[in-house]
Amino acid sequence: MRALHVYRTYFPDPPGGLQEAIRQIALGCRAFGVESTIFALSPEPAPAQLQREEGRVVRSRSWAAPASCDLGGPAAVRRFRELSEWADVVHYHFPWPFGDVLSLFGASRKPSVMTYHSDIVRQRMLGALYGPLMRRTLRSMSAVVATSPAYVRTSPVLSASVAPERLHAIPLGIADYAGSALPADEGLLARLGVGRRPMFLSLGVLRYYKGLHTLMEAAQHVDADFVIAGSGPEMARLQELKARLGVTNVIFAGQVSDAGKRALLSSCRGLVLPSHLRSEAFGMVLVEAAMYGKPMVSCEIGTGTSYVNEDGVTGWVVPPESPQALAGAIARLAADDAQAQAMGRAARARYERYFSGEALGRAYSDLYRSVMPMAGRAAVS
Repeated sequence: MRALHVYRTYFPDPPGGLQEAIRQIALGCRAFGVESTIFALSPEPAPAQLQREEGRVVRSRSWAAPASCDLGGPAAVRRFRELSEWADVVHYHFPWPFGDVLSLFGASRKPSVMTYHSDIVRQRMLGALYGPLMRRTLRSMSAVVATSPAYVRTSPVLSASVAPERLHAIPLGIADYAGSALPADEGLLARLGVGRRPMFLSLGVLRYYKGLHTLMEAAQHVDADFVIAGSGPEMARLQELKARLGVTNVIFAGQVSDAGKRALLSSCRGLVLPSHLRSEAFGMVLVEAAMYGKPMVSCEIGTGTSYVNEDGVTGWVVPPESPQALAGAIARLAADDAQAQAMGRAARARYERYFSGEALGRAYSDLYRSVMPMAGRAAVS
């Protein structure tokens, strides 16, 4: 079976959680007989095609990116048409309005699946203009996937635009690399000046919805170190806030290598994801922390974050934008190593049950086959 993934950007351009989610779906499905191609735009699409472990990556030029919405030209539409003819199933990833344009003008009559990663939260004017096209695209899909049962229940867009029989919940997952022989950057902690007391990790692209301003305020009240690993548009604002508050126990690590990420995940007491808006629809970093057997602290925002991090079992879930509650939850893990280890073991068990690469691949490959016409389904089985 051939699956074509469609999203605005992909590796080797700067990484993000959604690109990693696509990569993990492709890797997981490979074990179930699915060959994947990823179509994306890039400001510098050279080479235009490359082969990665998860599948072929085909790129066209991104001519502009207003409100993080990459836009392609006629060449992108033509290339997408060619690829959709090759595919048995076309798999769109929402939100990306130009992907809706491709679906409208470029797609062949192939079964189509959409993974609905997040409501449009911040760009409300764009959302209003985009609404009719968005609803048309959602209604045209053979199946629409939310990344958690919570998003199925709480998204007003999904409830209004997708018939219940076409709506599915499949959690994101990631292949287990925690116990692999991949090297870790063992000297990173020394270079960052941490390791003498409990260290908590925040990991990912520094975006407006990540709630790191709350973490900065909470850190003042916890006897621990905090490493913020990643880069992004909020970096300057966060550095200014750190200076204004006089916070000394928060360290910006910048963009770290895969080896650095493994070192930080191995060494941290727990992972903190203080995202306060529904743009954080799932939180792949929570899955990575669970894979490493680490407890988590996250915020209740009505999305999949509270599905990955089960309050009181795998960590703590606190109200968003509450520095006091966030500091209290982190302090409990910092002061009680036995509790942190017990929650970490529960997180690992939950990862193995719900968020492994095998579980992800089986769920999506089964869904692909379910949306194919019977004759086509038999041909690719």
